[in-house]
Amino acid sequence: MKEPKNEVRIDKWLWAVRLFKTRSIAIDVCKKGRIMIKGTNVKPSRMIKIGDVIEVRRPPITYSFEVLNLTENRMGAKLVPEFMRDVTSPSQLEILEMSKMSGFVDRARGTGRPTKKDRRELEQFTEDYSFFDDWELDSE
Repeated sequence: MKEPKNEVRIDKWLWAVRLFKTRSIAIDVCKKGRIMIKGTNVKPSRMIKIGDVIEVRRPPITYSFEVLNLTENRMGAKLVPEFMRDVTSPSQLEILEMSKMSGFVDRARGTGRPTKKDRRELEQFTEDYSFFDDWELDSE
Protein backbone atom coordinates (compact mmCIF):
# COMPACT_ATOMS: atom_id res chain seq x y z
CA MET A 1 0.00 0.00 0.00
CA LYS A 2 1.20 3.52 -0.79
CA GLU A 3 2.21 5.82 2.02
CA PRO A 4 0.62 9.27 1.96
CA LYS A 5 3.08 11.89 0.82
CA ASN A 6 4.39 14.44 3.30
CA GLU A 7 5.45 16.88 0.57
CA VAL A 8 4.34 17.68 -2.98
CA ARG A 9 5.74 19.97 -5.68
CA ILE A 10 3.95 23.31 -5.66
CA ASP A 11 3.32 23.36 -9.41
CA LYS A 12 1.57 19.98 -9.24
CA TRP A 13 -0.51 21.04 -6.24
CA LEU A 14 -1.58 24.36 -7.82
CA TRP A 15 -2.76 22.46 -10.89
CA ALA A 16 -4.40 19.66 -8.87
CA VAL A 17 -6.52 22.05 -6.77
CA ARG A 18 -7.64 23.82 -9.94
CA LEU A 19 -6.01 27.19 -9.34
CA PHE A 20 -4.52 26.92 -12.84
CA LYS A 21 -5.94 25.20 -15.91
CA THR A 22 -2.71 23.45 -16.92
CA ARG A 23 0.43 22.47 -15.11
CA SER A 24 2.55 24.42 -17.61
CA ILE A 25 0.65 27.60 -16.68
CA ALA A 26 1.34 26.86 -13.00
CA ILE A 27 5.05 26.44 -13.81
CA ASP A 28 5.15 29.73 -15.75
CA VAL A 29 3.45 31.61 -12.93
CA CYS A 30 5.99 30.24 -10.44
CA LYS A 31 8.88 31.25 -12.71
CA LYS A 32 7.46 34.78 -13.05
CA GLY A 33 7.56 35.19 -9.26
CA ARG A 34 3.82 35.38 -8.69
CA ILE A 35 3.71 32.52 -6.17
CA MET A 36 5.11 33.11 -2.68
CA ILE A 37 5.42 31.18 0.55
CA LYS A 38 6.32 33.13 3.70
CA GLY A 39 7.12 36.19 1.60
CA THR A 40 9.64 34.53 -0.70
CA ASN A 41 9.16 33.68 -4.36
CA VAL A 42 9.21 29.97 -5.07
CA LYS A 43 10.35 27.84 -7.97
CA PRO A 44 8.01 25.24 -9.50
CA SER A 45 9.98 22.43 -7.84
CA ARG A 46 9.46 23.80 -4.32
CA MET A 47 8.01 21.17 -2.01
CA ILE A 48 5.01 22.19 0.09
CA LYS A 49 3.52 20.56 3.15
CA ILE A 50 0.26 20.72 5.08
CA GLY A 51 -0.16 24.04 6.86
CA ASP A 52 1.79 26.16 4.36
CA VAL A 53 0.14 29.42 3.28
CA ILE A 54 0.57 30.04 -0.44
CA GLU A 55 0.18 33.55 -1.83
CA VAL A 56 -0.90 33.79 -5.48
CA ARG A 57 -0.53 37.22 -7.07
CA ARG A 58 -3.23 37.72 -9.68
CA PRO A 59 -3.58 41.42 -10.35
CA PRO A 60 -5.23 43.43 -8.94
CA ILE A 61 -4.95 41.41 -5.69
CA THR A 62 -2.94 38.71 -3.92
CA TYR A 63 -4.90 35.62 -2.92
CA SER A 64 -3.81 33.51 0.07
CA PHE A 65 -4.56 29.79 0.42
CA GLU A 66 -3.79 27.45 3.30
CA VAL A 67 -2.81 23.88 2.38
CA LEU A 68 -5.11 21.41 4.17
CA ASN A 69 -4.15 18.20 2.30
CA LEU A 70 -1.66 17.20 -0.37
CA THR A 71 -2.34 15.70 -3.78
CA GLU A 72 -0.68 15.37 -7.16
CA ASN A 73 -3.84 14.28 -8.97
CA ARG A 74 -6.31 16.76 -10.40
CA MET A 75 -9.69 16.59 -8.74
CA GLY A 76 -13.25 17.70 -9.25
CA ALA A 77 -14.20 21.18 -8.12
CA LYS A 78 -16.39 19.81 -5.32
CA LEU A 79 -13.37 18.20 -3.63
CA VAL A 80 -11.18 21.32 -3.63
CA PRO A 81 -12.34 22.62 -0.18
CA GLU A 82 -10.88 19.46 1.40
CA PHE A 83 -7.42 20.38 0.11
CA MET A 84 -7.22 24.16 0.56
CA ARG A 85 -8.85 27.04 2.41
CA ASP A 86 -9.04 30.61 1.10
CA VAL A 87 -7.49 32.91 3.74
CA THR A 88 -7.31 36.03 1.56
CA SER A 89 -7.53 39.18 3.69
CA PRO A 90 -10.77 41.18 3.57
CA SER A 91 -8.86 44.28 2.42
CA GLN A 92 -7.66 42.41 -0.68
CA LEU A 93 -11.18 41.20 -1.42
CA GLU A 94 -12.43 44.78 -1.09
CA ILE A 95 -9.91 45.88 -3.72
CA LEU A 96 -11.21 43.14 -6.01
CA GLU A 97 -14.80 44.25 -5.48
CA MET A 98 -13.90 47.86 -6.29
CA SER A 99 -12.15 46.82 -9.50
CA LYS A 100 -15.22 44.82 -10.54
CA MET A 101 -17.43 47.85 -9.93
CA SER A 102 -15.34 50.10 -12.14
CA GLY A 103 -15.95 47.81 -15.12
CA PHE A 104 -13.10 49.07 -17.28
CA VAL A 105 -10.12 47.64 -15.42
CA ASP A 106 -10.10 44.39 -17.39
CA ARG A 107 -10.80 45.90 -20.80
CA ALA A 108 -8.23 44.61 -23.24
CA ARG A 109 -6.30 47.28 -25.08
CA GLY A 110 -7.50 47.83 -28.63
CA THR A 111 -10.91 46.20 -28.23
CA GLY A 112 -12.64 49.32 -29.42
CA ARG A 113 -14.98 51.73 -27.80
CA PRO A 114 -17.26 50.82 -24.91
CA THR A 115 -20.62 49.26 -25.68
CA LYS A 116 -23.88 50.96 -24.78
CA LYS A 117 -24.14 48.69 -21.73
CA ASP A 118 -20.60 49.64 -20.64
CA ARG A 119 -21.42 53.33 -21.04
CA ARG A 120 -24.59 53.03 -18.95
CA GLU A 121 -22.75 51.17 -16.21
CA LEU A 122 -20.05 53.84 -16.16
CA GLU A 123 -22.63 56.63 -15.98
CA GLN A 124 -24.41 54.90 -13.12
CA PHE A 125 -21.12 54.44 -11.28
CA THR A 126 -20.12 58.09 -11.69
CA GLU A 127 -23.58 59.32 -10.66
CA ASP A 128 -23.35 57.35 -7.42
CA TYR A 129 -20.16 59.17 -6.52
CA SER A 130 -21.02 62.61 -7.88
CA PHE A 131 -21.08 64.07 -4.35
CA PHE A 132 -17.27 64.05 -4.45
CA ASP A 133 -17.40 66.83 -7.05
CA ASP A 134 -18.93 69.23 -4.51
CA TRP A 135 -15.93 69.11 -2.22
CA GLU A 136 -13.72 72.16 -2.25
CA LEU A 137 -10.09 71.47 -1.59
CA ASP A 138 -7.85 74.27 -0.41
CA SER A 139 -4.98 74.68 -2.80
CA GLU A 140 -3.02 76.77 -0.31
